[in-house]
Amino acid sequence: MTPQERATRSAKAMWSNDAASQWLGISLDSVAPGQATLSFTIQDHHLNGHQICHGGYIFTLADSAFAFACNSYNQLAVAQENSITYLSPGQHGERLTATATESARTGRSGVYDVTVTGEDGRKIALFRGLSRIIKGQHFEETP
Repeated sequence: MTPQERATRSAKAMWSNDAASQWLGISLDSVAPGQATLSFTIQDHHLNGHQICHGGYIFTLADSAFAFACNSYNQLAVAQENSITYLSPGQHGERLTATATESARTGRSGVYDVTVTGEDGRKIALFRGLSRIIKGQHFEETP
């Protein structure tokens, strides 16, 4: 099995159980070993009292991209720590895209950087997630 096939199968298995991302209207646009791109369109129910995208939804989009990137090796990975910096507001009707990239992976730990961008390419937020491998696989695979 190639690394890309493993990433695709891992993402398919995860997506089938990811009710939260699906309920929010997030789409899984691409996945590769250590990488993932997810997106969603800001709707009325994503807006805060300032009529911009609530930071929690932006965080969730980034966190979901992080999750698919760090789980792309058919090993169960969970968040150990993460942080986000908001740079620009997301506007109603705008499609936001979160692109996660692996920065480091050693032993059971990984570091992933996620950039959330608006339709015009401006940076909405920068997210860093630290992952930890736990027992289990997304699908049965023998060495």
